[in-house]
Amino acid sequence: MEDILDLDRYPLDREGSPEWDRLVQQSLAALSVDGMFNLEGFLRPGIAEQAVREIKPVMDTRSHVHKRLHNIYFKPSIPELAPDHPALRKVETISHTVCADQIPGSTVMAIYEYEPLVRFLAATMGKARLHVMQDPLARTNVMAYRAGEALNWHFDRSEFTITLLLQQAERGGDLEYRTDLRSDEDPNYEGVARLLEGRDPEARVLHMKPGTLNVFRGKNTAHRVTTVQGDRERMIAVFSYYEKPGVMFSEEERVGFYGRAA
Repeated sequence: MEDILDLDRYPLDREGSPEWDRLVQQSLAALSVDGMFNLEGFLRPGIAEQAVREIKPVMDTRSHVHKRLHNIYFKPSIPELAPDHPALRKVETISHTVCADQIPGSTVMAIYEYEPLVRFLAATMGKARLHVMQDPLARTNVMAYRAGEALNWHFDRSEFTITLLLQQAERGGDLEYRTDLRSDEDPNYEGVARLLEGRDPEARVLHMKPGTLNVFRGKNTAHRVTTVQGDRERMIAVFSYYEKPGVMFSEEERVGFYGRAA
């Protein structure tokens, strides 16, 4: 793995060492302040491009196109809101998805299954232990966004989201986010409405470089990928880990996300 990950800069393989402890503490501090941390240069030079070469033939021919109109909650309605409330404003998401079962033996899958990475992520998230997902489709997805496409405003279902940027678009395709827009106690519907109307001064845009690992607390932080421009698609891997082993999606979830049950 030392040929793939920059383990000199990010010593995941030296758990418990002063260098490992320092990296964990730096990551925890960034999560506390920004709701995320980024490990820029996580991949060694040329590895992101290698991963793209492995995945692109599948992406071009067998990826699932997911196009939908949705509100920020991905729900048909919110009981306490009128259907025309500005917090329920509809936005469009278009993406192309490659599933884990389509890229066995790939660089992306090797990184996802690297046990020192799983243990490091557990430490930064304050979890006793994390496990790779059992679901053959959902455990790792690679998402692509092409010219005119975007992942629009939403909150994540899970507490944390782990991504690895493989290729950036020529223009656009940046992560725009608003940290802690809501809380478990306060849905802040008026604040959500302000964000969707472009009136939130605390919204931020992050321009990541390929090879960056991003860990993001997305459950209460609204975020989107801005519209891609140019001929080069944005390509990003999404890693799913859980506190309990053996997690699987239902057939309904697989069909909804990937257009197939198996």
